[in-house]
Amino acid sequence: MDVDLERAAGFLAGHGRVLDRRRFELLVGEGNPEAVLAAVDGYRNADGGYGWGLEPDLRAGESQPGGALHAFEVFEELAPLTTPRAVELCDWLETVTLADGGLPMAVGVKDPTGCAPFWAEADPTVSTLQSTAFAVGAARRVAKHDPAVAGHPWLEKATKYCLDAIKGLHERPHAIVLGFAVRFLDGLEGPEAAELLTRLGRFVPRSGLAPVDGGSEGETLRALDFAPVPGSPASALLDDGVIEAELERLARQQQEDGGWTVDFASYSPAAALEWRGYATARAVATLKRAGRL
Repeated sequence: MDVDLERAAGFLAGHGRVLDRRRFELLVGEGNPEAVLAAVDGYRNADGGYGWGLEPDLRAGESQPGGALHAFEVFEELAPLTTPRAVELCDWLETVTLADGGLPMAVGVKDPTGCAPFWAEADPTVSTLQSTAFAVGAARRVAKHDPAVAGHPWLEKATKYCLDAIKGLHERPHAIVLGFAVRFLDGLEGPEAAELLTRLGRFVPRSGLAPVDGGSEGETLRALDFAPVPGSPASALLDDGVIEAELERLARQQQEDGGWTVDFASYSPAAALEWRGYATARAVATLKRAGRL
């Protein structure tokens, strides 16, 4: 695959967050985990959660489930290295988990400047499958190399909530909810997870293309949002050759300036650039994980 890592590094140097530059350096073998951890610590609060725009369209300072997703993504990339920050994040998530075991879309936002409405206006008293699945799904990927996270009581509680919520789906959910639910199940083992993944499969287009209702024009989840690794259980939901074609497409999506783009709207000028830096580091990580770099 024709990916120009030098141009990608140049794009991040000119436009990327320190965090995404450090992640990229680690991915290409030129960085170190300590530098990545130092960068993500800049978004950490004293309560153990993450805010401050770690989720680029959620720029409020409060710790948020959306911030937890992105922090766990970083911790996953550090494997096999573990960090106490991961289990501390589980501790924080337990404090905002609701009685049914789920997470709200967001906790209360004091200053909504630069925040997407769906974050700023979210009801903190209602659990959602989307927020719980994205947090626990990422946490379970960290748990594969971090025993402290694997044994944390929050993980079991949130996992049960997601399984019960998925069992209650009788019609196609919103594409973003579907994507996170599939990714969550893709990382679980056992007959229950396999049965639920098969059940959700009836809602996943075999092409892997799922338009996002209410999103930007052309905003679409693609095969790699459901199954970023060839040969995973979720990849069986897609037609043969789809993931390979999407990996080829992803490599071709590198822009002349060296970075990648996103197909959804950003809610501040800063977020627009930060999403591109995130997308660039994520593209390189996805291609590397799939053995394409």
